[in-house]
Amino acid sequence: MKEININNQDISLLYKKLYMFLRESWSIQKVDSLRNKLSKYIQLLIDESDTDGLNKMLDEIKTSAVIIDEIGLKQPTICAILLFNPVLNNYLSVDDITKEFGDEVKTIIVGLKRINEFSENKKAIESENYIKLLLSIAEDIRVVFIMLAQQLHYMREGKSLSQAERLKISVESIYLYAPLAHRMGLYNIKSELEDLSLKYTDRETYDFIARKLNETKRSRDKYINDFILPVQNRLDSTGLDYDIKGRTKSIHSINNKLKKQKVEFESIYDLFAIRIILDSPFELEKAHCWQVYSIITDMYQPNPKRLKDWLSIPKSNGYESLHITVMGPDSKWVEVQIRTKRMDEIAERGLAAHWKYKGVKGESTLDNWLTSLRETIDDNESNITEKLGDFKLDLYDEEIFVFTPKGELKKLPKGATVLDFAFSIHTKLGSTCVSGKVNGRNVPIKHVLKSGDQVEIHTSSHQSPKQDWLSFVVTSKARTKIRQLLKEEAGKQVDIAKEMLSRRMKNRKIDVDDAQLMQLIKKLRYKTVTDFYIDISSEKLDVNWVIDQYLEFVSRDYSQRDLMAATSADKFVVKQSSHEVQSSDELIIDQNLTGVEYKLAKCCNPIYGDQIFGFVSTQGIKIHRINCPNAHDLFSRFGYRVIKARWSGKVSGSSSYISTLRIIGNDQINIVANLMSIISKEDGVQLRSISIDSNDGLFQGNISVLLSSTSMLEQLIKKLKAVKGVKSVSRLN
Repeated sequence: MKEININNQDISLLYKKLYMFLRESWSIQKVDSLRNKLSKYIQLLIDESDTDGLNKMLDEIKTSAVIIDEIGLKQPTICAILLFNPVLNNYLSVDDITKEFGDEVKTIIVGLKRINEFSENKKAIESENYIKLLLSIAEDIRVVFIMLAQQLHYMREGKSLSQAERLKISVESIYLYAPLAHRMGLYNIKSELEDLSLKYTDRETYDFIARKLNETKRSRDKYINDFILPVQNRLDSTGLDYDIKGRTKSIHSINNKLKKQKVEFESIYDLFAIRIILDSPFELEKAHCWQVYSIITDMYQPNPKRLKDWLSIPKSNGYESLHITVMGPDSKWVEVQIRTKRMDEIAERGLAAHWKYKGVKGESTLDNWLTSLRETIDDNESNITEKLGDFKLDLYDEEIFVFTPKGELKKLPKGATVLDFAFSIHTKLGSTCVSGKVNGRNVPIKHVLKSGDQVEIHTSSHQSPKQDWLSFVVTSKARTKIRQLLKEEAGKQVDIAKEMLSRRMKNRKIDVDDAQLMQLIKKLRYKTVTDFYIDISSEKLDVNWVIDQYLEFVSRDYSQRDLMAATSADKFVVKQSSHEVQSSDELIIDQNLTGVEYKLAKCCNPIYGDQIFGFVSTQGIKIHRINCPNAHDLFSRFGYRVIKARWSGKVSGSSSYISTLRIIGNDQINIVANLMSIISKEDGVQLRSISIDSNDGLFQGNISVLLSSTSMLEQLIKKLKAVKGVKSVSRLN
């Protein structure tokens, strides 16, 4: 490592690790060539004191380590990552790379360059990042794995970043990269991204759950051992080669359960799962898994509703496993996962495993998904908002399994309708679909399918896509095709309407001025010319009435021109526009803001100093906190309606925001009076309401106050916590 001259021991070890990995399947000459190129490039960065360039190379080395350890991609991917920055900075050419390292490396580098180009022009997480992902996926799926590895590395290095940078990458992780990792089958990476995002955005909740998990670890480990011991005794008698381990749920997953179920931490029973991993030959995998299933359900009472059979029908990302929930000791429900070593590696590596296991059953489904994404991209008429919505639908959705009349299995997202099924077979079938037959019973096209349904499609040559179809289909393929067909039909209707209007104008010997016609359309309050012509074709607008309006408009326009011409030039005064448009990437919130309808969301009650975002609703813009309980749903479902927002530079003395505090403490004399005294003495803080409950020597209550900033709130919380007898003070909203 002397030639690279990096003093950091950890980096040196990582570099040597990469070198050894490349040597596993590449020749010494090929690996040495790569090492020499990297060494010279890094030395050049050192000589030029290019700290940023050197840091980028170190990041790529760390990203490569993540690719090897946690995703499992091969040598071409690692080579592409390491050579990307030298190529980007024109130190090496793509042609040179291709000659020496092959087309695979070149393809990945080209994909990374495309991403970099989009990143430079990125305006918002929810738009450009998704589009660049779509484009990269369409070329080479390995580019996406690299992006996930990079994001995981950045999140792990979060301590060295500023608060604003941590917040930015946390939002990216939770709303973009974690769902994508889920779709790729990289569940460990998904969980770590979610946990780190929670840690950086809501440290109090993260620390609370982490502390609770640590406190209950001993009792949890004892329970796992009590559950496993009799199972081991039974399995040993079968002669099966196996391994058993317990797996604790992620902190993010536990937090979601706490919010969803609205229970205390102690009330969550399924904090862990038992995983049984078998070392079985491929041809005996299913038989051995079902044998273990039989043993487990014989020993413990199973919950049939919680059986998940991904052995018979694997997930689209190749995931195979058998899940069953059973009643364990002390009447506690325990989830048991049964799989083989091969299945476990696929579960850990997701779609990345198909480069190793060519027989992964998710490979064909992956190709179908990628094809669907390419169709979405190729629809140049769709705007970014539509593309985002369609793409997001495919990320987190659970799957259902339905059958064609011939018994062919089709996988669809949960909530899919008969119409989704029709479009999944063929666009022509979907566009002419009038109804369906599910399990022998006639149903409408909006009927929601369930796993196991057998579906038959009824068509009609007179049927055509309708606008309302978009309100109930859930697959991106169906939505994309419906939009395309509607636009094609709208185009035909527009052409017919244009021809009709032109013919009627000629019949009345009227010469049409296009500029004046556009002004008339605008005056009639049409947002687009297309909408105007569609209304003519659908007879919502009478052609003769439109012509009359045009003649009247033209006549009035000429009269105004004549009047202007008669006006003396020295009496003419140019009026300055009172509305000056100022482009901005974010909304700046100020009490004196005018011209923008906005409200502070009641679900999280943001106050000055909170990290915030704007959400465009029918009632105007709603301002939410970044850690609002509804934020995840808003970003994932309506990302295109989210806008950046921040507070103005200084807090106004007249500004006041409501905030509710949750206080728990010992129920002792005068404690409430002491709390009220502190609030009343606090300058700029007003008490709005208070509610106190007392039980078993403890009191808990909610106190609503008016104040002007988060710093004032933090100061108040600190003083309330100092009151003798107070156990905890936390902000509810």
